Amino acid sequence: MQTMCSSSTRASGLVSFCLLLVAIMAAGGCRASRAIRDPEYAEIIRSMPLGPPSPGTVARSTPPVVPELAGPHPVEDYIRYALAQHPEIQAARKLVEAKANRVPQAASLQDPTLGTTFFPEEVQTAAGAQQLTVAASQKFPWFGKLERQAAIAEAEVEIARAQLAAKELEVIEQVKRAYYELYFVQQAIAINLQDRELLLHLERVAEAKNRTGGTQADVLRAQTELSNLDAELVRLRQQRYSAQARLARLLHISPETPVAAVDRLPPEQVPRDIEALYAQAIAARPELHAQLAAIVRDRRRVDLARLNYFPDATLAASWIATGDHGISPVSNGRDPLLLGVNVNVPIYRKRLDAAVREAEAQSVASARQYDSLRDRTAEEIKDLFAQATSQQELVTLFAQDIVPKADQTYRVSLSGYTVGTLDFLTLLDSWQRLLRFQLTLYRFESQLRQTLATLERTLGGPVTSATVPAAPGMGLDTSQQRIDLPRPESLPPVNPSP
Repeated sequence: MQTMCSSSTRASGLVSFCLLLVAIMAAGGCRASRAIRDPEYAEIIRSMPLGPPSPGTVARSTPPVVPELAGPHPVEDYIRYALAQHPEIQAARKLVEAKANRVPQAASLQDPTLGTTFFPEEVQTAAGAQQLTVAASQKFPWFGKLERQAAIAEAEVEIARAQLAAKELEVIEQVKRAYYELYFVQQAIAINLQDRELLLHLERVAEAKNRTGGTQADVLRAQTELSNLDAELVRLRQQRYSAQARLARLLHISPETPVAAVDRLPPEQVPRDIEALYAQAIAARPELHAQLAAIVRDRRRVDLARLNYFPDATLAASWIATGDHGISPVSNGRDPLLLGVNVNVPIYRKRLDAAVREAEAQSVASARQYDSLRDRTAEEIKDLFAQATSQQELVTLFAQDIVPKADQTYRVSLSGYTVGTLDFLTLLDSWQRLLRFQLTLYRFESQLRQTLATLERTLGGPVTSATVPAAPGMGLDTSQQRIDLPRPESLPPVNPSP
């Protein structure tokens, strides 16, 4: 009776110990599960609670007005701010961090298992009464499986890094394109305002000629063109607000921030060696790097699928609490300790073969996708190179030939009208052509810089070895080539001699 009580006490103590161990692990897991290790996650919980958004939450989430970005700034200032604040870039950076934390998970063993079985009624055996069983097991994958899993996770990290670089280049391109569109609208407004002064001068000249025998129709035509010009200014101001809002969105700031482009853009050169552009894109474009990392990942998956032909082992140990005396004469009263090994038996070869074929097919598909992306990259480079070359030639042609001649034609027409050798319609046509050619020059300049921005994104960064000094007369420094409209004070007097 004393022996049975002793065994029961020991079993109860073991049960209590197991329960205490489970309680300790649960308490530790509870504390660990509630700990926040990422400060940004804590901020997200505070600023974006679950449930429908309240008016206060929406107001706090509105992008702020940034006074230091107001007014004219070079495009590099806006690019630096966008790279630091753009939400999609921040999301891509966090995805890289998230995938990097998968590597130690993939390289780690699974959690061991611990189990206990308590017998409410003792099971009598020849070795003694069984009261409690405690078992533990640990699974060990076949040699190389953990390494392949870690390699797959590392390839996923490389893909995420390349996608982050691609997103940064995409945002840089979008900022540049929005910036140069805003630049064009600003210049168009300035040209129209300057041209309005010329039109007012023409109106005064027409009124003076009307007083000396001219026609009232010339005055009315000038006033009609003034009204059309005012309507165009209204449309251009609306376009400026839209362009500012687009640029502010890319900067993740309030659209009420009055961002602006500079009045004169720095000179920029157009690449001339297309073979160097092809080579730079193959070496630097992030999308191609991401596809190469996908090929590496899929090859590691093939290796892992082949390793599934080998069994995994699970080592197990069991301890059984028994009574001190058993029925068997050879019973020694000691608690038995059992050791075991379990392995899975990979006998379903159709499933395993299909898994290998799937992984191999996916690897081939990734390689073909890389070839397709490489070909598409070459096509885009060729197209953008042709666009940039033709746009550069048009900018040079308008800046050095068409606009100066239109300006000269306008001056000659104004002189002819003041002395009575040309009619007002001819003068008005020369004025309209000068305005149109000036706007076209700025449009081509804006489009050329937008094309170069897209080319840089396709190349994977700024043009390097392909940047060759442009030939004489083919530069892109339109700030030096620009022809300003004549000022009213430089024109013939309002009261011409009969």
